[in-house]
Amino acid sequence: MPASNSEFLLAAWNLAPLGAFLAALSLIVFCVFAWALNLIALPGNWIAVLAVALYAWLGPVESRAGVGMACVVIAFGFALLGELFEFFAAAAGVQRAGASRRATFFAIVGSVGGALLGAVVALPIPVVGPVVGAVLFGGVGALAGAMFAEWTNGRPWKENWRIGQAAFWGRTIGTAGKMLAGLGVILTATISVCL
Repeated sequence: MPASNSEFLLAAWNLAPLGAFLAALSLIVFCVFAWALNLIALPGNWIAVLAVALYAWLGPVESRAGVGMACVVIAFGFALLGELFEFFAAAAGVQRAGASRRATFFAIVGSVGGALLGAVVALPIPVVGPVVGAVLFGGVGALAGAMFAEWTNGRPWKENWRIGQAAFWGRTIGTAGKMLAGLGVILTATISVCL
C-alpha cells in the first residue's frame, strides 16, 4: 500500500538530519520575511502563524527541529494580540479626535500607500532604511488620508490637523505593537525548533 504524501514527507525528514535543519532554518527565515510585511500593512504575523502551523503538520516530528501544537497556539496568541493592539491603538486615537468613518477608511488607505512608498524611497539606506521609511511614511499616509477625508467633508483646518495627527500616532504606535507581537511569533518558532 503506497504511503500518503504526509507520511512520505515525515519519512524524508527522519532520514535526513540536515534536511530537518534546513527546514527549520527555512521556517525561521520565512517568518522573518512575513514579519516584515507588517510594515506595509499586510498580515505578516498571520502568514508567519500559517507557516508555523504548516511546519507543525508537515515538518519533522521526531527530530530536534520539530514543532508541536503548543508552539502553534502560542504563535496564534501573539498574532491575535498584535492585531488587537494595532486596531485599538489606531481606532482609539482617531475616534477620540472625532474622526468620521470615512476619515478612518482614508487613513488606512493612506497608510498602506505611504508605507509602500516609504519602503521604496528608503531602499538605498541599508537594512533599517526600508523599515524606518515604511513606518514613517505609513504614519504620514494615515495623516494625509484622514485630513483629506475630513477636508472634503467641510471640516476646518484645525480639526483636520488634529484628526490627522491622531491617525499618524495611532498608525505608528499600532504598527510598533504589531511588530513586537510578530517578534513574539518569530521567537516562539525559533525556540521551538531549537529545543
